[in-house]
Amino acid sequence: MPNSRLKYIYLVILSIIWGTSFILIKKALGQDQSGNLVLQPLQLGALRTMISGVILISIGWNSFAKTNRKDWKWLALSGLLGTFFPAFLFAYAQTEIDSAVSAILNSTVPLITLILGAVLFGISFSKRQLLGVIVGLSGAIGLVLAGMENNPEQNYLFAGLVLIACCCYASNVNIIKRYLQNIKPLAIATANFVFILPLAIIVFFSAGGGNLEFTSTEVLRSLGFILVLCVFGTVAAKIMFNKLVQMTSPVFASSVTYLMPVVGLIWGTLDGEDFSLWQGLATGVIIFAVILVTREKKKPAFD
Repeated sequence: MPNSRLKYIYLVILSIIWGTSFILIKKALGQDQSGNLVLQPLQLGALRTMISGVILISIGWNSFAKTNRKDWKWLALSGLLGTFFPAFLFAYAQTEIDSAVSAILNSTVPLITLILGAVLFGISFSKRQLLGVIVGLSGAIGLVLAGMENNPEQNYLFAGLVLIACCCYASNVNIIKRYLQNIKPLAIATANFVFILPLAIIVFFSAGGGNLEFTSTEVLRSLGFILVLCVFGTVAAKIMFNKLVQMTSPVFASSVTYLMPVVGLIWGTLDGEDFSLWQGLATGVIIFAVILVTREKKKPAFD
């Protein structure tokens, strides 16, 4: 299949997978009968990284072994920014804000990607893409404001953690495009976890993970959600996303975050989270932004 069509298939699949990740994080944190979290954010982030690491290293070690040592520093940095730090930041954020709000805030990634790509990495973009990310950001802001009105009791200071994670994602996608373009997507994903898996193990036991009751119903249920999150939201999606970045541009690849809020809002609504007419209108603005950002550019406006 031509890349011109395949990239849109990747975009839709990634949107569905990652849009579902936010509700899976919420469910994985869980609550016991007393209303306390079943897993702490550090435990959840570490478990997600550990399980994903074991899966990826098992299937991709040979691919990683063929990588050049001179690329290892970028592969390690990609793992930290693209997986390690965001896993904990999102887990902490969703102890205070809805999963749908996290998905919405995540849509700032294309704008940050575009800015960092132009300023730090010298990657060009078109006027249409610039307009698209501005329109998309406006829609995301509208969604957040509508969410704050519907849920005034939530602590939106924790939304800052999501924005930090977005900066990590934006930096990672530019690193992949600029420094890891010729490395196979599976090798990139595997290498990421080779470097961050030991850190995740340290975090897990430092956060009391060894004291978890793995035979309890609540913990087993949380582990089930984490397993689904790892297999689809981390392993499969990470390989696919690395390929998408190499096929297209950083801005196009990161535009997946404009569709994720739609999926996140659907799951959030099904789970009892509020959804208003204003949020629906803002979602329409975001979809329009996706059309602007993902259309083929004819001529770079900035070089």
